[in-house]
Amino acid sequence: MRKLNVIVIILSLTFAISCEKEKSEHSKDTTMSKKEMNPPIAERIPKEMEIHGDVRIDDYYWLNERENPKVIDYLNAENSYYDSMTAHTKQFQEDLFEEMKSRIKEDDESVPYKKNGYYYITKYETGKQYPVYTRKKEHLDAEEEVIFDVNDLAKGHDYYALTGLNVNRLNTIAAFGVDTISRRQYDIRFKNLETNELFPEIIQNTTGSTAWANDHKTVFYTRKDPVTLRSDKVYKHVLGTDVDEDVLIYEEKDETFWAFVYKSKSNKFIIIGSYSTLSTEYSYLDADNPDGEFKIIQPRERELEYSIAHYGDDFYILTNYNEALNFKLMKTPIGQTEKEHWTDVIPHREDTLLEDISIFKDYLVLEERFNGLNRIRIKRWDGTDDYYLPFDEETYSAAVYNNPEFDTSVIRYSYNSLTTPNSVIDFNVNDHSKDVKKEQEVLGGTFDKNNYKSERIWANTRDGKQVAISLVYNKSTKINEDTPLLLYAYGSYGSIVSDRFSSVRLSLLDRGFVYAIAHVRGGEYLGRIWYEEGKMFTKKNTFYDFIDAGKHLIAQKYTSASHLYAEGGSAGGLLVGAVINMNPEIFNGIIAAVPFVDVVTTMLDESIPLTTGEFDEWGNPKQKDSYDYMLSYSPYDNVKKHDYPHMLVTTGLHDSQVQYFEPAKWVAKLRVNKTDQNQLLLYTNMETGHGGASGRFDALKEVAKDYSFLFDLEGVKK
Repeated sequence: MRKLNVIVIILSLTFAISCEKEKSEHSKDTTMSKKEMNPPIAERIPKEMEIHGDVRIDDYYWLNERENPKVIDYLNAENSYYDSMTAHTKQFQEDLFEEMKSRIKEDDESVPYKKNGYYYITKYETGKQYPVYTRKKEHLDAEEEVIFDVNDLAKGHDYYALTGLNVNRLNTIAAFGVDTISRRQYDIRFKNLETNELFPEIIQNTTGSTAWANDHKTVFYTRKDPVTLRSDKVYKHVLGTDVDEDVLIYEEKDETFWAFVYKSKSNKFIIIGSYSTLSTEYSYLDADNPDGEFKIIQPRERELEYSIAHYGDDFYILTNYNEALNFKLMKTPIGQTEKEHWTDVIPHREDTLLEDISIFKDYLVLEERFNGLNRIRIKRWDGTDDYYLPFDEETYSAAVYNNPEFDTSVIRYSYNSLTTPNSVIDFNVNDHSKDVKKEQEVLGGTFDKNNYKSERIWANTRDGKQVAISLVYNKSTKINEDTPLLLYAYGSYGSIVSDRFSSVRLSLLDRGFVYAIAHVRGGEYLGRIWYEEGKMFTKKNTFYDFIDAGKHLIAQKYTSASHLYAEGGSAGGLLVGAVINMNPEIFNGIIAAVPFVDVVTTMLDESIPLTTGEFDEWGNPKQKDSYDYMLSYSPYDNVKKHDYPHMLVTTGLHDSQVQYFEPAKWVAKLRVNKTDQNQLLLYTNMETGHGGASGRFDALKEVAKDYSFLFDLEGVKK
């Protein structure tokens, strides 16, 4: 999540001078300079906030004022403090960056996929940060056409993201979105692919996505509220006309819902969707008639979730209708789309979560999750075949991957695990043959998957459940109380942290770390019930699961409290922030990336991006029961006078998900409350937002910061 607003900090000239002096002497005596250095202390300006008869005092609310020079001064002071305290690791960080970069194939390209007569390819070139989007007509040996070289487009920008590349059915015009700030507010542009010229119109403050009508000149898109960044309005634009004349097609007036628009895979319909945490609603329009009226599939109802796909004379509906907690697949005739007409295709199963579907001309593909693991099921429409693709590893990740064509006998999917690099595989449904189109290359000549071990263990929780923990480590690592272990989790929105391979992570494993993922409640690892038991008034289960997983790893002698580290980002930052208030003694250090830590204040401010759409995830603190429960775990509100682990907190000034001032305030409050001498570091990237750096390799520098923080605590020097 996120947040934004106010001002003021005082940092003395004495501190600034002493900081520079200590920085210059750091190489002589690192330990002494760390002890002598004073961190920046934010000014305390009490702000009283009262609701439900309860008064909270926020001394650092002024840090919300993004435009206030004193706020920027404070963030820069924290960055200077970070630089000084980590100066002795700077060379190591550079070495780590080069090491991680050296494993990545720089002159790389994606597996081509075919859509509407063209093969599309994404390429990377040696020494360049951004992708090059190309295509070839009909055959892979045809002349290659460059659609966009993002390296050229990004020149002169500290941040550049191109999204939503969408070519019309005539293959002549590409729509795309651009963000140069990192606030996820995209300008939609159009490019003539025959002349390589840009159309003059620029549509500002959008999601970046478009849907082409079948007249090849009309596009539908979604605009955002400029303050809350909620995508709330769907417009229609005709190419070559003034954007000020665009027609408002749909406005989502319920502030807890977000709107979007897309085109069905069959190219038959334009679909408008609205969603909240617990409810969805869809409308459809014949793509041949862009000036027609949208028709509602099924009016929204609280706790009724559904999504749609078109096939033949029916809409196929993935839904939780009629208490299908783990979702089921139904269908309904076009023209009779209300729920009373829905009939079962794949019934609900209590032990299997139905995550997604892909529809093809001759068969249906189902993506399921059983006992925490992915399954891909293929079912022919004529009933002659119904089977699962075989996967052999103890824990892995598999997903249907980039299948835009409708009439094909080949399913493309991806497969990898904690020890196995990613592969893109084409599976032929007619003869069941597999063609590995690409295996991720790990350069450097030293990687051998057989040198690493992954396993999945189960930890008992305090309320009698079991939480899965996935682990990976180098086989040469001795597993005992002295083994450093990094425990990661997310645990919100039903999101699942997949057991995926990372070449970057090898830098951690090859230096003796174990990497672990705790599949805590709040995600859907063990089905929808796993999510339901980790949100709203059961949110603390997320934190308890993580703590119990950590204690289990210690009890089983995978590590000890002196060598156990925690990491989480965004809502996962909330997780690690909460657990170090509850049980700081079991962790030696934590990494909190863009952490959502000021839960109550943020959820009370409906002008902040994402707030209104998440009342069903966290609760609405304007209701006293939700306020009391959220206040009982909010990391910022529960900072107390006790010892905390070593901490590295990172954020981005332009973050639209978790506003920069949440981690800034949290660190400021921790500085004056913690009773230990452990490191507390805040680093703010002044050029980026929630997702970090936009360049392909710049992001590795951020990982190098994280890893060097851990290595420094473990005494690893190289």
